[in-house]
Amino acid sequence: MRPIGFSTGALAYADFNQALHILENKRTKVVELSALREAELEPLVNALGALDLTQYSYVSFHAPSRFTNERQIIQILNRVADRGWPIILHPDTIQDYSAWQSFGGLLLIENMDKRNTTGRTARELSGVFEKLPNANLCFDLGHCRQVDPTMNEAFSVLTQFGDRLRQLHVSEVNTRSTHDPLSISSVGAFLKVADMIPENIPAILESRVSEDEVLFEIEKARIALQSSATREAQNYALRVMQFATY
Repeated sequence: MRPIGFSTGALAYADFNQALHILENKRTKVVELSALREAELEPLVNALGALDLTQYSYVSFHAPSRFTNERQIIQILNRVADRGWPIILHPDTIQDYSAWQSFGGLLLIENMDKRNTTGRTARELSGVFEKLPNANLCFDLGHCRQVDPTMNEAFSVLTQFGDRLRQLHVSEVNTRSTHDPLSISSVGAFLKVADMIPENIPAILESRVSEDEVLFEIEKARIALQSSATREAQNYALRVMQFATY
């Protein structure tokens, strides 16, 4: 069964302790610690030694989406890399590609939404990976669907970079490029490429939901990522989910 968890940033704005508290009794085995804003980075890294993460078999870390001092950010993130955790990075933040090469395969480049000028498509990602040949991919399904609702671009990204795929980001991404709970239409769209995503790849939800909605959102994600081998059960689950949302 695919491991599915949450980004701390989706559950509690700038409060990783509260997010981890929400997840304590949800039986999730994977988590992404988020420092999406630069001011969150050092406090979170300084707290890592005191966090109880024993329930998690997979922990990743989301680097800030904007920052001013690249060298300082890398220096702090080295403390995360020392733990062997993957680090998710937006490609538009990179100023000096050579400075990031030391992270090797722990660096996961995330494909971007339509607001950005790079990293949105397979073609744009290829330029990033040419400069960071050892980096891997965090594939954001919601971003890719926003860029191309047909999911043809998602097919292209997975075809070209499937061997680099290490993590998923899953959510509905609206026209304002913010993350919403999964809808019937996004579930249906993600199913188009579900067979291309190995079952062992962890999925991190970025849907902004309340504590009471966490388990339901995980179930929706599980439906969205089912393989065609379970298509009959998936169709039944979709009908159940549709009724449950009204």
